[in-house]
Amino acid sequence: MTKHPRVLSGIIASFSVSALLLTACASNSENTSPPAAAGTSGGGGSASSAAVAKVDSIAALVPDNIKSTGKLIVGVNVPYTPNEFKDSSGKIVGFDVDLMDAVATVLGLKAQYTEAEFDKIIPAIQANTYNVGMSSFTDNKEREKTVDFVTYFSAGIQWASRTGGKTVDPNNACGLKVSVQATTTEDTDEIPAKSKACTDAGKPAINKLKFDRQDDATNALVLGKVDAMSADSPVTAYAVKQSSGKLQLAGGISESAPYGWPVAKGSALAQALQKAAQSLIDSGAYLNIAKKWGVEAGVIKTAQINGATS
Repeated sequence: MTKHPRVLSGIIASFSVSALLLTACASNSENTSPPAAAGTSGGGGSASSAAVAKVDSIAALVPDNIKSTGKLIVGVNVPYTPNEFKDSSGKIVGFDVDLMDAVATVLGLKAQYTEAEFDKIIPAIQANTYNVGMSSFTDNKEREKTVDFVTYFSAGIQWASRTGGKTVDPNNACGLKVSVQATTTEDTDEIPAKSKACTDAGKPAINKLKFDRQDDATNALVLGKVDAMSADSPVTAYAVKQSSGKLQLAGGISESAPYGWPVAKGSALAQALQKAAQSLIDSGAYLNIAKKWGVEAGVIKTAQINGATS
């Protein structure tokens, strides 16, 4: 199972795309979110969710105490670009936001986002302060002991390289310079393990360059200071999307694990969320939202309740 920063202790992979664009792609604006039309959002609006409508049979599954308020109270921790972060006006936006807005619309509700520290979201759900959490949580067996999860995405480790540069194979990167964000799994586990495999085979080690901020790790690649970068798959995919063709994906996604929305253990809300997510998958709205944010490589075909793989 991929040990994403949010799987372990809630370390946030803060990725300021605006810094990347100012450094390497001056023609772009500082707003990191794609253009969006007015939608149902409590956190910024979504062009992709604008055409989504309430489904009465699914909305009927929402617990009465939530249905009566007309709101879905969502605990969220930002930033984790492109899933949940604030745009230049301070609104919470992102792939997760657009998807949750669409889910709320199917349920006949309006999503209301409340910021919280990452490690306090699940306890707040248990205390009924929030109805659901939305912060790129990895659904795992340990967490399923305390809350239920509805899966909506598959994330893992993804590399990128410079377009037109040397061919990069993440599984044969001996001797290459690779940038990572400090303290992430890519820094502490993935690159050291791959580098050791190189030296054990009598090949040059991987030259790991770590940066405190993900945008600096990305800029190092854009500017040609490294041969490749390694990060969580949504982060890498969005960096490629925002690079104006300067970056490309290298290799496939490895160590995949499901992202999920945590809800109170045994709550009927889990079934409502699962049915709403599946309806968006089946209609194609889900894929459109993923494409808007450049994260379609992680889309799933079936939303599950408690779909942890480990």
